[in-house]
Amino acid sequence: MRLKQRSGLSYSELGRKSHVSSSTLHRYCSGKTVPPDYQTVVGIATACSADDAELVELLAQWRAATGRPVVPPTAHRAPEPRPVSLLLPLPRTRALSTVCAVLVLALVLASLTASGADVATIPAQRQVTGPSWQREQPLAPSLFGVTASSSSGVMPSFQVGSLRFWDSGTRWARLQPRRDTYDWTVLDRLVAGARKAGLPATLVLGGTPAWAAPAGPKAPYGDGSRSAPPDDLAVWDQFVSALATRYQGRIDAYEVWVHANDQRYFSGTTATLAEMTKLAGRAIKAADPQAVVVCPSIDRLWTDEGRAVLRRFTELRGYDHCDVAGLNLHQQRAADPPETMIGLLQQIDGALHDAGVHPRLWNTGVTYEYVRDERLDEQRAIDYATRFYLVAIHGSHFNLERTYFYNWGGGGLPIPLQAVGSPPTSAALAVEELQRWLTRTRTRGCGQGLAIGLPANVWQCEFTADDGQLLTIRWTHEGTATTSLPPHATEVRALDGTSRPVHAGDSLTVTGTPVLIRRAQ
Repeated sequence: MRLKQRSGLSYSELGRKSHVSSSTLHRYCSGKTVPPDYQTVVGIATACSADDAELVELLAQWRAATGRPVVPPTAHRAPEPRPVSLLLPLPRTRALSTVCAVLVLALVLASLTASGADVATIPAQRQVTGPSWQREQPLAPSLFGVTASSSSGVMPSFQVGSLRFWDSGTRWARLQPRRDTYDWTVLDRLVAGARKAGLPATLVLGGTPAWAAPAGPKAPYGDGSRSAPPDDLAVWDQFVSALATRYQGRIDAYEVWVHANDQRYFSGTTATLAEMTKLAGRAIKAADPQAVVVCPSIDRLWTDEGRAVLRRFTELRGYDHCDVAGLNLHQQRAADPPETMIGLLQQIDGALHDAGVHPRLWNTGVTYEYVRDERLDEQRAIDYATRFYLVAIHGSHFNLERTYFYNWGGGGLPIPLQAVGSPPTSAALAVEELQRWLTRTRTRGCGQGLAIGLPANVWQCEFTADDGQLLTIRWTHEGTATTSLPPHATEVRALDGTSRPVHAGDSLTVTGTPVLIRRAQ
């Protein structure tokens, strides 16, 4: 019970975090029953916070306790890492009834290293997991968003589904340079471009004018804008009202503040942030009832500080005043697999669940440091850009509706899509092809690893086209895997637009580059 004791969670608390009743958890811990599926196991394991080394040791103990092999005798596998001794040895008999945490967490690692159907090779140091789920729902084109960081009014020349305006000359300080003066020139140009392209637009607010907070710290821009809230919140209320009134029916959504827990962008208190959200939500809805109000984006959510701000904003009932919660959801480093965002999303979902709120979620960007990471090579850029959106589809299980890639219009980024005046990059064209695959489709479900009968490093999402055809997309978060094609498979398509005929049961080597499998009705 050492892991459970270390977590400090009661059965009730663990149940809330893992969405399993406390009585069911007690049955697992008493050895009367075991989790019915791997989605349940992963949820419990995430709440228990075991690290990789502990999982390796727990796997060995689980094997000793049950006598069951982890990999079928016919399978080939990567060499197991040397276990690290973290827990006391368990007896072979009745171990399940004496140490609940060993059963629950060891099963998770078993799900990452076993498969009765296919064979995979994956480096042991990178175990990335996600839930498996089935639920048919429409796939909205707006999920494929980009942050437009250009004031030119030029729109992307490759297919995207929605736009978010930031780093585009539209900070509050630029829109209202003086108390009695508004300058809508740039925003008018951007909104006109978005409407001509038929793209829904979200405007991000931030950058207090110097005249509204003269003693406040300067934001990281050259326009003199401040990170502090205005000295008089009535000034904020008036600005948002004027903005929403002017663009009624033309701007689809407003993100109340950018990087709300980064002192460089907002140096006020969380209480002030909640009050500004309340005022903005009221002003926007009064002027344009159909506009979507996006709560301030919170970043660094993999840190205690980030989650603390999320909890505090919730306690202050900030989410009562907006339609959507804004989150900066991304890898900690640009070189990390996009699938690592799923674990972060699970933590966020748990924190919101604990607070008793269940808002719709939009992924609104990245941190200041992320954009300064080294540029990825061309193939990895293609892989990560497309998987960024596939992870968002997978994340719809947690109420994630939209995700904005940072950015469009600029260069010098880890994964550039298109600089203004330049052609789209290979990564941008791959994102366009992914959208072609998924035009007019409905999501049927997503899964990963053994839970769906695939190797541990394989991810999959399934869709139904409007003509009834079944579509499957597969990829790995790292390494390669050999899988069998699903029933009724007829064609495999690559992101470069090429395709080849196949038959059900044929072998398919899956890599970090997603492929589409077409299946007969």
